[in-house]
This record gives sequence, C-alpha cells and structure tokens, in this order.
Amino acid sequence: MRYALTGATGFLGGELVRQLVDAGHDVVALVRSPARAGRLEAIGADLVEGDLGDSRALDRLLVEVDGLFHVAGWYRLGQRDPSPGQRTNVEGTRNVLLAAQRAATPKVVYTSTLAVNSDTGGRFVDETYEHVGSHLSEYDRTKAAAHAIAKQFAADGLPLVIVMPGVIYGPGDTSQVGDLVERVVAGRRPQVPSAGGRLTWAHVSDVARGHLLAMERGTSGETYMLAGDPATVGELLVHVGEAAGTKGPVLVPPGVLRLTARIMTPVARLVPVPATYHPETIRAVLADYLGVRAKAERELGWHPRGIHEGVAQTVAHLRERL
Repeated sequence: MRYALTGATGFLGGELVRQLVDAGHDVVALVRSPARAGRLEAIGADLVEGDLGDSRALDRLLVEVDGLFHVAGWYRLGQRDPSPGQRTNVEGTRNVLLAAQRAATPKVVYTSTLAVNSDTGGRFVDETYEHVGSHLSEYDRTKAAAHAIAKQFAADGLPLVIVMPGVIYGPGDTSQVGDLVERVVAGRRPQVPSAGGRLTWAHVSDVARGHLLAMERGTSGETYMLAGDPATVGELLVHVGEAAGTKGPVLVPPGVLRLTARIMTPVARLVPVPATYHPETIRAVLADYLGVRAKAERELGWHPRGIHEGVAQTVAHLRERL
C-alpha cells in the first residue's frame, strides 16, 4: 500500500512512518522543510514540501494513495498566543479533509484525542460520550472543534475513522510530559500534584500500531479510544524514578497548585508566565481525562503494553542517551 501522512516529523508521526515502512508500505509525507526531514527520507519515505494551509501541496500528497493518516496537530499548554491551535488543529484539519475529499482518498485515519472531553470528573467514558460546556485549555477546545469537523466529513461520506489516544509517552517525546520524564531520569525532582488529575497513558509504539489497525480494520464513520492504563502524572513519574533508580518527583498537594493558579491568573493576563505555572497548565494537570479501550480491543485487536513495562523501556532508552 501507499500511505500519505501529515505530522510525520512529530513524535507519534515519526513512529508511525517507521512502522509503515517496516511493514513494507510506501510512505509519502507532508513536511514544511525537506532539509529537516532527512531521517524520514533515510528510511525510504517520499517527501512533499508544504503545510496544512497549502492546498496544492495537499493535493500532491494525495495523488494515488491508498490511505491518509492525518496526525499533525498543535499541542501546547500555557501559551500566551493560542492562535496556532486554531490554525493547525481546526483550519488545518478542515483543509486536509477537503483535500482527501477532492482526491477521493479510499480511507482516512484522523488522530483526535481524549482531551476533546476535557475533565471527565473521575468517570471512564466511552466513544458515545459527548462533552457539553467549556473546555479547560485551548488545546482541548481546538481539538474538540477538529473532532466535530472530522465527524461531519464522515457523515457526508468521506471514509474516515477517528482514533482518540490519551497521553502518549515513550522515547523521543518532546512535549512537557517528555521533559518531566527526562528530568526524573536525570535525577532532578520536578514538582507535580500528589493526587487528582488521572490520565490514560499509552506507549508511542502502541498508539502508532493502533493507527495501523484502524486503517486496516476500522469501520468508516466509527471512533476508537486508544486509552492505556490510568495514572496521575505523579504516579507515572514515581514509576519513572523507580525504574531509573532516582528519587522521583516532589509530590505537591493539589490545593497548593490551585492556589498558584488563582494567583497566576491575573498575572498571566499582563505578562508572559512560564508554561509550568500557567493557570491553563495547572487546570489541565489537575483534571481527569479518562476513557476506555474496550471497543478498540474488540474491533481492532488493539492491546497496549502495561504502564510499568512501557515506562521501564522508556527509561532504558533515555539512560542510553544521558
């Protein structure tokens, strides 16, 4: 098969390209700068220069492909300028799916997220759940808007499958979570909540495999949660510390962080605030983003590794680098 990808230079996209190539598929990737995508070219991917706002590049990307993975997305918390979220997650998704519609692409897998539901209040929800009300962050809001766009394209006849990962971790993670993991492995002690804020965690290799299974086995118009094991950020980093033989994080009472968020809210309106202490980041880290993987297990045959195994493998990889 020949598959097209957006987001191929990112954490999840790069792993997905590797798995596709290893499986014997041809890959064509949309990249902003071919000069900075040499790693993709080195493993055999073809490159199309352009971005999510370039309709001609998107049309070139989708020439004679058997399927499209739209993985590209913007993920940041505590940013003073949130406009890239609207441009990438919302407008970019609409542009990509319009191009798939023009090209009559045989199948599309769109990467959504459990964050479209924002705080589930301790409830484990499934694919039938619909969040009502405001969102905790600009990331949540823009991904929810993009999710709705994808569902509408599917309803209008585009053969599209939606996958909803929780938090993705593993080697090569450049997000705020990846930074926390690296700091603990290196022996530093970041401050994180001692309770609250349960998330579902899945290793990047398993999430990429879930995308392949969605392309191969997923039913058009359906949504699948790629939800791993539940844990708080603190619990995850304690596992990291145990695997690395370091002291792990400093666990801070949630009330302290809530007080920090209240203090920083007026400050953030006036001056730039470090993302770690931004009210939006604190709200998100104290919230529950919970979902279940039963449908993905049943219909896709997706079974992620446990969090202890995944963390141990991630720490081993990082220790080789440090």
